Amino acid sequence: MIRVGIIGGAGYTAGELIRLLVNHPEAGFAFIHSESNAGRYVHEVHEGLYGDTDLKFCDSFSLEDADVLFLCSGHGKSREFWSRHARPAGLKVIDLAQDFRDESDGYVYGLPEMQRPKIQGVASIANPGCFATAIQLALLPLAKAGLIGSEVSVTAITGSTGAGVKPSPTTHFSWRSDNISTYKVFEHQHLAEITRNLGLLQPDFQAPVNFVPMRGDFARGIFATAYLDCPLAEDEAAALYENYYAGAAFTFICDRPLDLKQVVNTNKCLLHVEKHGGKLVISSVIDNLLKGASGQAVQNMNLMFGLPEDSGLKLKASAF
Repeated sequence: MIRVGIIGGAGYTAGELIRLLVNHPEAGFAFIHSESNAGRYVHEVHEGLYGDTDLKFCDSFSLEDADVLFLCSGHGKSREFWSRHARPAGLKVIDLAQDFRDESDGYVYGLPEMQRPKIQGVASIANPGCFATAIQLALLPLAKAGLIGSEVSVTAITGSTGAGVKPSPTTHFSWRSDNISTYKVFEHQHLAEITRNLGLLQPDFQAPVNFVPMRGDFARGIFATAYLDCPLAEDEAAALYENYYAGAAFTFICDRPLDLKQVVNTNKCLLHVEKHGGKLVISSVIDNLLKGASGQAVQNMNLMFGLPEDSGLKLKASAF
């Protein structure tokens, strides 16, 4: 049984992680840490877990008690955590913040569809960002084939849970409901990991990725659409994507237009490609809290420990 420790246990990603791991056949909890909720039952904060666990949040812990540590605090907090704690030998770490996504300090970027062999057996994983996951999965086959020769245009809309559990003016229900807006146009923080990794697959990649993120009036999910100049015919592009993702556990190519409910509450990414004139259009849908965060973290844990990749991740979509 893999002993799991969680730091920053009160947020959305931690809540999803606990929901997955409480039913994982090979995992059990060593501790779930939250300074602000220490002593409270986990199900008092993550109310959907009522009846699933009687664990309480703690404010003290021993890293020696865990086999794997999930860091679920905000961006910048992971480096701060390691400045205050010594890492025991043999402890595996999966960081859900963006602190190590440049693969610094020995971390491996945890996008299985890109570098599954590197993930297997490593000690430190930097879990990808949610937008970055959806957008990279839409573009990886083209980069691998050296076919990104023009600028890439991307529009992607995300649910309110992508902003985290801490309230803000743009996550308040009365503002978000029946509303839509753009933010961080061409400047989103996930562009750094996207462009870096496309360059690893296609060394001559220099094209700009013009990314327009949008806030949607729904709770969870990301719908991303990317388009660029491409010499391939539609059937050739579809074959390229099918071949690239042939061994992927959770990424599938669909022959019809997509919708979010196909993936919400699952660890899947669905892709659809179509050609319009000289432009290839790729749609990509994921659940931002699962394939875009906690589900992918569990997928990485499975790979790190040599378990079947889909252990604990056979989830049902919200069809209606």
